[in-house]
Amino acid sequence: MGNSSDFIDVIPLLSIKFYCLTVDLPGHGKTQINGDEKNYTMPNTARELINLLDSLGINKCYLFGYSMGGRLALYLTVNFPQRFEKVILESASPGLKTEKERSLRISSDFQLANKLETTDFKEFLLNWYQLPLFQSLSQHPNFDKMLQSRLQNNPSELAKSLRNMGTGNQPSLWEKLPEVQIPILLLVGEKDKKFVEINSEMASLLPRAKMEIIPNSGHNIHLESPQTIVKKIL
Repeated sequence: MGNSSDFIDVIPLLSIKFYCLTVDLPGHGKTQINGDEKNYTMPNTARELINLLDSLGINKCYLFGYSMGGRLALYLTVNFPQRFEKVILESASPGLKTEKERSLRISSDFQLANKLETTDFKEFLLNWYQLPLFQSLSQHPNFDKMLQSRLQNNPSELAKSLRNMGTGNQPSLWEKLPEVQIPILLLVGEKDKKFVEINSEMASLLPRAKMEIIPNSGHNIHLESPQTIVKKIL
């Protein structure tokens, strides 16, 4: 539900060492795709990001992704390993393991997309951030500021993204993890028990992974603990 402005507190700190490029993924922020809605899929989005790097003359870089962006970053790592020096995944996953899980999740994603298109957007977001996944975020002093940023998104565009790049439609990457030879930093919040469990399993399968559990943080670590997450990256 976010966009590139979510990293406004992190980029100045990372810029001490890195030149940072943030991207609004399709359906988020100011990025829209003309034509078939199927262009919002993960394979298409990954290819467009590689095209962007090519157009900027960036042959190799560090890659950072959060949540859905983390799933996309892992997909890029698996399919374009030669393009990345190191990968940082915040609250990410390799997708769902079984066809049954994916089928159920597709149904759930489509229902959620329908709500995005038919209900008041602010009401939708307030309900969204009442989910247990975001409990610590909803209590954060900067929550209202973040909510205003989220309201700049277009709900119909978010719905397209959810239908086509939601967890249900994502190809499972679990079986690919042992093949990944790039250094990967897995970041998870201490309070985000579900993703602590997922990332613990990921760390056991990735040959060059390091997992860091960030204290007093939930799913959205870069907003809840920006200085801590930067220290882990640097």
